Amino acid sequence: MPQNVYFASDFHLGIPDHDSSLEREKKLVAWLELARGNAAEIFLMGDLFDFWFEYKTAIPRGYARLLGKLAEITDSGIPVHLFRGNHDMWAFDYLSQELNIQLHRHPEFREFNGKHFYLAHGDGLGPGDNGYKFIKKVFANPINQWLFRQLHPDFGIKMALYWSRKSRSASIEKEKRVQDLTLQLIRERITVHSNELLKMHPDLDYLIYGHYHFPIETQLPGNAKQLVLGDWLTHFSYAVFDGENLELRYFL
Repeated sequence: MPQNVYFASDFHLGIPDHDSSLEREKKLVAWLELARGNAAEIFLMGDLFDFWFEYKTAIPRGYARLLGKLAEITDSGIPVHLFRGNHDMWAFDYLSQELNIQLHRHPEFREFNGKHFYLAHGDGLGPGDNGYKFIKKVFANPINQWLFRQLHPDFGIKMALYWSRKSRSASIEKEKRVQDLTLQLIRERITVHSNELLKMHPDLDYLIYGHYHFPIETQLPGNAKQLVLGDWLTHFSYAVFDGENLELRYFL
């Protein structure tokens, strides 16, 4: 029986433009096809899309290749999980009903082959980042979601995509310049969060996060390992657990 469990995060499909997003989507589909060959489960750890909002009768256009491949994989009996990130927090029930993807709205503890995992997108965890934590509550408010849904999809989705692309493109350029800052934020937020978790759950073997776009493995107390998965904008990184060990890899 297949034992491999796959993890990847931060694909941000939709930016910076249609052509480059489509090229990245095709690469993601190729990776999914590779993974399905020996996958027991596949975990997409957030920000699959750079913007995603489900109206009652409409969803953002595009991504046909990806959605078809995900449906094909789940139809074959391989579970696919999506942890909602800060860019796809408005994924409600379409992906689960139509594609049988298991949506996760909060961090989770899982066990694979006797190893204990903590899985989370990573946004808003740890100390600091209070401005984002406030904005996240605003976006998660059902009243605000209802208000946005009153906008016509042609206008609402177009407006949101415009601001999402503008913000994300600026962030990509910033990340290229301030890699040291990203590593500092991982240490000051995610690693602090991980260490606090280990005090309550010392049996954890692996703690896996997305969000920070830089692939890095960190040794923690008690032989636990923290893994930030990186992204599919510049690194094309992912992780595989083979039943014994967790390994960071690159799909180049």
